[in-house]
Amino acid sequence: MGECRPLGFLLGLPFALLSLVFAAVGAVVWILGTLLSCICPCCICFSGLANMAVGLMKLPLKIMRWSIHQIPC
Repeated sequence: MGECRPLGFLLGLPFALLSLVFAAVGAVVWILGTLLSCICPCCICFSGLANMAVGLMKLPLKIMRWSIHQIPC
């Protein structure tokens, strides 16, 4: 079966759903950070805030991959 780990997927599902909330917050922060960095490009912290928000949006995938790889077949 190779990389088939359904138990890891099921165990990681609640954590992935929780991280979807963080991803939604990250999307809002990313939009605000992008708008603020366009308005005032001299503030470098807004671009850092937008990069952090992109990391939050990628969090569900990272958590699912981590939980799947923790369970051996």
